Amino acid sequence: MTDAKAVAEKLLQVNAVKLNPENPFTWASGWKSPIYCDNRKILSFPYTRDYIKSELCNVVFEKFPDAELLAGVATAGIAWGAMVADQLKLPYIYVRPKPKEHGLGNQIEGFYEPGKKVVVIEDLVSTGKSSLQVVDVLKGAGLKIAGMVSIFTYGFPVASEMFEKAGVWYHPLTDYPTLIRLATEKGIISAEQQEILLKWRNDPAGWKG
Repeated sequence: MTDAKAVAEKLLQVNAVKLNPENPFTWASGWKSPIYCDNRKILSFPYTRDYIKSELCNVVFEKFPDAELLAGVATAGIAWGAMVADQLKLPYIYVRPKPKEHGLGNQIEGFYEPGKKVVVIEDLVSTGKSSLQVVDVLKGAGLKIAGMVSIFTYGFPVASEMFEKAGVWYHPLTDYPTLIRLATEKGIISAEQQEILLKWRNDPAGWKG
């Protein structure tokens, strides 16, 4: 079983997660956020990278024993998907946000056969919209979606609803509440800041800081 608290601790150790309720970050969506998660940082720390890779492999091995193919999500999920596929000796493809504008015009890169059961590898899930767009692309190519695995999720209600509606089983290694509780335990944030951070998750679009 994955230890969500241990994974959250690894993210904090390498500063993949930044918490700043007083000076919030602005996401591409325009949302103001007291947290920013950048799992690309993990790639620069070999032992942490190896730990996260092993945890992703464990989830795929335990939860999706019938997986025949792995698909990484461009760009942040490409490296993780490749590492997991190599460890588990599974075929691997990755999915672009949109079809390539030159050459063969591929949106899915790599060899695959329709009808195969695929597990999608993401680095993180926020609203779930972009992740499920990848699922639609794979379904459109005739692949069967076994499920999705990611390193981190914010756990927004809207994402849970979208995954349930799409019928996609999803498993993150760790999540927002686990990380915030751990950050409070370690004295990284105060109890007052914890309250602000937990409140943000309930209405991220309307949160003003």
